[in-house]
Amino acid sequence: MQEKQIEQKLIKEVKKMGGISPKFVSPGFDGVPDRLVLLPDGRLAFVELKAPGKALRPLQLKRKKQLEGLGFKVYVIDDVIQIGGILDEIQSS
Repeated sequence: MQEKQIEQKLIKEVKKMGGISPKFVSPGFDGVPDRLVLLPDGRLAFVELKAPGKALRPLQLKRKKQLEGLGFKVYVIDDVIQIGGILDEIQSS
């Protein structure tokens, strides 16, 4: 399965939950996660999507740690089977 397919499934599942998942682009601040996940009741997380088995690049890992250091949840998804559990965790946090 390709990263794009995983991303499309995430977008679809977030929408089913009444949320949105906009592409996150930050000019001048490379390495940020691919998507914001915004769910009802102010639930927010960052999501980096990867092809199955692919690891974060060093800059992506740095950004993940920076965001987590600020108290944000950052998830890495490389398989569609992870989506449901991660969305449940975001919704319940």
